[in-house]
Amino acid sequence: MPGRYPLDFSRAGPHQSGRDRRSPARVPGESGLASGTIIIADDHPLFRDALAQAIKGVGRNLSLTMAATFHELEGLVATRSDIELVLLDLTMPGSRGLSGLLRLRAEYPAIPVAVVSAADDAATIRRTMKLGASGFISKSLDMAGIRAAIRTVLSGGIHAPEGIAEDDADDRAFFEIAERLKALTPQQGKVLGMLGEGLLNKQIAYELGVSEATVKAHVSAVLLKLGVDSRTQAVIAINRLGLSLNAPEA
Repeated sequence: MPGRYPLDFSRAGPHQSGRDRRSPARVPGESGLASGTIIIADDHPLFRDALAQAIKGVGRNLSLTMAATFHELEGLVATRSDIELVLLDLTMPGSRGLSGLLRLRAEYPAIPVAVVSAADDAATIRRTMKLGASGFISKSLDMAGIRAAIRTVLSGGIHAPEGIAEDDADDRAFFEIAERLKALTPQQGKVLGMLGEGLLNKQIAYELGVSEATVKAHVSAVLLKLGVDSRTQAVIAINRLGLSLNAPEA
């Protein structure tokens, strides 16, 4: 089922359709900022509308398009060539925690992504920025603050709240796990997501339309790449990324 399992962190090769595209050239508008499309990816209609209002006046030639799920967002970034910026909520259908950001940065590294979230604690901001976001915009900002942040990112800058401390031991463990997840193939990522839901091998095989032997091979590869010894440890590892998956019983 498309968009159901949010754990495809693989880096795409040039042979894969839609994944070797580069960000379009920036064309100055009347304000000197970029023209093109901004995607607002958020499952709350009221906040999507609020972001749209904040963006008005940022650049004369900017257009807006909306995505209420991560699957919708994936379809947009795979087919459009005029994307100047993605404004990404951290929690929406198809994406939990920082999984959506990880996927976008791995598959479309040339497209700027700014996270817009109410979860604006220091650890979340640090991890967001170190995973390659072009900005972190707190939902607590007023219209002027959001507009200023978007202007900064569209101009090629980085926006992050001031006063965020250096990373700590928990952050280092987080990034180690994130790097390991990037080594998974798309199919292995799906298998890992299903493990997190507690599905058995035969259930995973049915969902993916493959044999149980193939699933067992994927599970073994996932455990090896994550550096863990069991399915339970694999799910615990991805829970540390804030994906809120339920670990199966040992």
